[in-house]
Amino acid sequence: MTKKMLILFVLLFTLLLVACGGQADGGDTGDELDHTVDCGEVEPGDLADLGGQEIFMAVENAYPPFNYLDDSGVGIGWDYDMGRALCEMLNCEPVFMEAAWDGIFPAMAAGEYDVLFDGVTYLTERDETVDFSCAYVVIGQVLLVQAGEARFSSPEEFADNEDLVTSTQISTTNETVSHDLVGVDRTTSFEDFGLAVQALISGDVDAVVTDTVTALGFIGENPGQLEINSYITSDEQLALVFQPGSELVEAFTNALHQMAKDGSLEAMNDKWFNP
Repeated sequence: MTKKMLILFVLLFTLLLVACGGQADGGDTGDELDHTVDCGEVEPGDLADLGGQEIFMAVENAYPPFNYLDDSGVGIGWDYDMGRALCEMLNCEPVFMEAAWDGIFPAMAAGEYDVLFDGVTYLTERDETVDFSCAYVVIGQVLLVQAGEARFSSPEEFADNEDLVTSTQISTTNETVSHDLVGVDRTTSFEDFGLAVQALISGDVDAVVTDTVTALGFIGENPGQLEINSYITSDEQLALVFQPGSELVEAFTNALHQMAKDGSLEAMNDKWFNP
């Protein structure tokens, strides 16, 4: 089996876990994942009618394939398509707002946005300050490297070579995984993943710790320059984030349940996560 085929096989296996309601057996990220209800596990409730309400949706515009700007500066990605699809179902008007990742959870808790997209991993510690929808996909984390990298082929080999360093995004689960793998001193954290990937391409770091979906997004954005080297974890659930106590949680979760039931959630995930 070639490396490309192996990558596609593992990604497909990971994505199938959502439909099956299970999780892959992955590495320990240091956080207990107990939000086990995926969007396909239960029957949808009645869809709400939000009466044309504007829903302010936070995105980074620097996190392909979830959200990024095309060559003309227009925001595209899973988040944009999903935000519009959900509002079409719920009779609301999506208003996408660019937001820096660092500090986004306090901003959500303070009511600056109605819903945060941006490929957010569910963590129990985050659930203490914000609310989550059901999980719309399960992902893993990987070492993204320059194409042709031959110095290591596993996280263990990478960690054993003290000359090697990673890059990642600040205040993410990816940063936590990188710290667990190689320590703080061998991790360089950036404001967004675009900067982390540029550090890899320029040779300033040896790998980027990111998730499977985003790694494939950056591989597509940089043809022939990047590849997935190895998998670190495979059991992180992504969900939408809301203000604590928001009535939108039930409305959006019911809509996601409906999309899971009718197959449109799988189609959306296939379009952006497995092109």
